[in-house]
Amino acid sequence: MVKIGRNDPCSCGSGKKFKKCCYGKAEQGRPASTAPGQLSLTGEVAKIQQAAVAGKSEVRTIGVFVLFSSDAGDAWLLELTDMDALLVARGGKAIDVEIVESPETLEINWSHRFAVKDKQLHVTAYADKKEEVLVGCPSHSIRAAIKKIRKKFPRELLDSIHLDAPAAAASSSDAAE
Repeated sequence: MVKIGRNDPCSCGSGKKFKKCCYGKAEQGRPASTAPGQLSLTGEVAKIQQAAVAGKSEVRTIGVFVLFSSDAGDAWLLELTDMDALLVARGGKAIDVEIVESPETLEINWSHRFAVKDKQLHVTAYADKKEEVLVGCPSHSIRAAIKKIRKKFPRELLDSIHLDAPAAAASSSDAAE
């Protein structure tokens, strides 16, 4: 689960504190509202779900997150520091996902881990450890997005996003390269 403290650097890379950047004030655990020009992860997930429902292959990035959809109607949310993944659409149908955004935290209940091996995207379910190769996903564009994010953010910043396990974040990011 990703937790970003309100005084931590925002994951979008702006250099501002999380509380002053992408996430507005949330009321009663609802997704944060955003001012014009600001991004929210919940909003980006909704956009990638729409692309999946329409059967469009698309790749988006926001901070340390890569979102993608495939022509087959599948969509995933990937997080680079711990190599976590969450299925957000399958077969052209959006899946209800719980993402809690507030000025203090960002919480996601991840369902999978991911890795890029031999130019293919592999996901492994946390529940049953079943590994699947995602066929038909834009793996070349996903790999390019991952490399771009890793160049954009210094290792220390990527490691600091997960205050509870920085060593795990460093080793998992090395494994994907």
